[in-house]
Amino acid sequence: MAKQERGLRFQPTGGSKAPQVPTGKKQRLTIERLANDGRGIAFFEGRTWFVIGALAGEEVEARVLGAHGKVVEARTERVFVASELRRPAPCAHAGRCGGCSVQHLPHNEQLALKQRMLAEQLSRVAGVEPEQWAAPLSGPEFAYRRRARVAVRWDVKAKKLEVGFRAAGSQDIVGINDCPVLVQPLQPIMSCLPEMLRRLSKPQALGHVELFAGSSLALLLRHMAPLSENDLAILKEFCAFHDAQLWLHGEGEPQPVDADQALGYRLEQWNLELAYRPGDFIQVNAGVNEAMIAQALEWLKPAADERVLDLFCGLGNFALPLAQKVREVVAVEGVQTMVERACANAASNNLHNAKFFQADLSQPLADAKWASEGFSAVLLDPPRDGAFEVVRTLASLGAKRLVYVSCNPATLARDTVELIKQGYRLKRAGILDMFPQTAHVEAMALFEAS
Repeated sequence: MAKQERGLRFQPTGGSKAPQVPTGKKQRLTIERLANDGRGIAFFEGRTWFVIGALAGEEVEARVLGAHGKVVEARTERVFVASELRRPAPCAHAGRCGGCSVQHLPHNEQLALKQRMLAEQLSRVAGVEPEQWAAPLSGPEFAYRRRARVAVRWDVKAKKLEVGFRAAGSQDIVGINDCPVLVQPLQPIMSCLPEMLRRLSKPQALGHVELFAGSSLALLLRHMAPLSENDLAILKEFCAFHDAQLWLHGEGEPQPVDADQALGYRLEQWNLELAYRPGDFIQVNAGVNEAMIAQALEWLKPAADERVLDLFCGLGNFALPLAQKVREVVAVEGVQTMVERACANAASNNLHNAKFFQADLSQPLADAKWASEGFSAVLLDPPRDGAFEVVRTLASLGAKRLVYVSCNPATLARDTVELIKQGYRLKRAGILDMFPQTAHVEAMALFEAS
């Protein structure tokens, strides 16, 4: 008797797999609504399209940037029927540069979009709405960015140095020498930067450039091979002309060419000066940063006799203003070099009631010696992945008030669930418009013990 075939599981069930949408294809679409990241959403032939630069109700021609499964990512090439909300893009590089994805929306509509994104996350994930919504914290919508990384790459085929910012949805570099969101003192440097870099003898060895504006202007060059004396002279002359410090990043850590130079930024309301080095985290929007600190202090209402905990403290951006108001601040950071810089910043500002510690803040705090005395209030400003393990133990520290500064509404909403389990109420929340012209949402939330 012949052996029975048992290959049915491998037989097709009918139909054929739909061909993938090729990159570069253009498609006319009707945009149904906006996604949480500000992209337009359209539905066509069983696929969901996410379209950069499109608004709800518009008919657009979109160019495919990439596709996987039933999801297509694209950018707007032409607008056939425009939304009444659409405004002319303020930047000449709109639609190509990937930096400012919602500049075709008026600023007040950008704020409304971010407010909806925060409210949706809190409602969907945590099932809550704050007892009070705070007005958005915002500042000027242009000329706000005091720090920027400029992409630099040698094009082998064209034998040309590309200088600019990453393109929307790709690793291509869009040549840029004028960026409306940079603070005004950095604009002349940005304008002249490409021409200067192309004068260097080994453009293939250049990595990227970072620009800084604080108590001083600074330019950092990342390079993968030693610089010649002539190249160093070109860089020094350029920085001297623009009254900027020159920092070089070869092997090891970034170093200033002039060892006596240091970078810093002021917190004017508190008469504080914080030193930092390239690579340290600082908020890029100085005006909104100060407003954020002031609002955090107002919400936290620290009293003179209180002991306050500052988690993810960085350089002391919150800890030093807090130290001016309370008996003691305990500030904790995961990176030891940042702890050391925060300590130095406290000392240079003559603040001796702030103590700084290094700890892995992805782990529970139960065994930390600095936590044993407890705290009446807590401020935390975690990275995008949030502070889940930390918030699970906050109630045990005795804190009655908690201000959570978030750069990711999704993880804020997730952590809110845990805080509610511990008996906290979400009293107040609002957005921080740290990055106008983008869909990036920062937020602040006040929790109080029930």
